[in-house]
Amino acid sequence: MSLYTVYRGLAAGFGHNSAPPVRLTTMADQVVTDFHTAMLLDGRGYQVRVGTIATGIAAQDVIADTVAEMCADAASGTTIIPIRLGIAIRGIATGLTLQVALKAVGAVSSAGTAFVPLPLKQDGSAAVSTARAASSAVTVTAELATTTRRLFEYENVNTQTPTSALGDVHTATIAAAAADLNYIGVGPACVYLQVAATTAFNLYFATLDYLEMPTLLINPS
Repeated sequence: MSLYTVYRGLAAGFGHNSAPPVRLTTMADQVVTDFHTAMLLDGRGYQVRVGTIATGIAAQDVIADTVAEMCADAASGTTIIPIRLGIAIRGIATGLTLQVALKAVGAVSSAGTAFVPLPLKQDGSAAVSTARAASSAVTVTAELATTTRRLFEYENVNTQTPTSALGDVHTATIAAAAADLNYIGVGPACVYLQVAATTAFNLYFATLDYLEMPTLLINPS
């Protein structure tokens, strides 16, 4: 039997029962790829986004239960793993409370404008998972302490004027970029974003990067 034989077909790369060469450095050290990079190279990474070019979308006035801005859904048989949340908020008023929350639940969304997940590998295949993106118009399952996971949450009172280059709102970008999104969404599952601002509706841009794979890779039968 050959060393390093591939025994199952993957989304990209060498096929079933092939014997690929091992990748080494020029000093003959074996190259080991981290999990996220390996999944991206295999074409299993996707992105959902809201906001285009210079046009952000408006936040809710308060976070309302079952209302989200965007989401990624995995039906039964598919698993999604969120790996990065990006958000950039445009300050438009002083003295407002800003809220951002990323949550997950074991039921797919039920309404909202469909968004085709973007492959993070430029020549990647279309996603099996689905997504939605619409300003305060994505419907998700009601939040319960017994079923809903809170993956990221941010709350701050903006005290800077709209003309400030770096007002309080920029800390949401930093917090989201540093967040560990520890969740394995074995389908059915939904990861969704909620954004709200009291007094005035901030405009913002957001992205959610996630990995997708057949659930059999997570729970072998």
